[in-house]
Amino acid sequence: MRNVIFAINITLDGCCDHTKFVPDPDEGVMEHYTRLLRDDAGLLVYGRKTYQLMVPYWPDIAKSQSETQPDIEFARAFDSLNKIVFSRSLGSAEDKNTKIVRSNLRDEILKLKQEPGKSILVGGVEIPSQLMELGLIDEYRFVVMPIIAGAGRRLFEGVNLPEKRQLKLVESKTFKSGCVALRYLRQ
Repeated sequence: MRNVIFAINITLDGCCDHTKFVPDPDEGVMEHYTRLLRDDAGLLVYGRKTYQLMVPYWPDIAKSQSETQPDIEFARAFDSLNKIVFSRSLGSAEDKNTKIVRSNLRDEILKLKQEPGKSILVGGVEIPSQLMELGLIDEYRFVVMPIIAGAGRRLFEGVNLPEKRQLKLVESKTFKSGCVALRYLRQ
């Protein structure tokens, strides 16, 4: 059975609004996410907003190779993966390996978990929040930025859990920038 991994950057005060972060994470953080895409992810799952933040930006970088080498490597890894976008409003996908799904999130994720392959990597806020409420996230990977944003959307804001979720820290790594990558498994 495939695992569902939720990965996101957050500030020390829990802000997950990407506009509150430094413009470019350090090379170590980019390499961290590139390894996650290459080694662990077999499928990317997003909502419309996150998809439109990622595409066409990263596929364009993969083609133009106009950024730093770590950015280009991330872009190539991102562009190579299949993507599913849960959306009622997105008319069409901008890249060749994206499928738009309008059906029930729970049923679709349960079906995808049964398929062979590497893990399902979810990003953004809305879809992961729904999956957390449904108890369908197996692993959480956070990169905590050494920033106190003071404002902006907070991670899991409005999430309503039937009971407390206990997680087990299985890995941590500190980067030169002061960012810390944390990996938790659901117990």
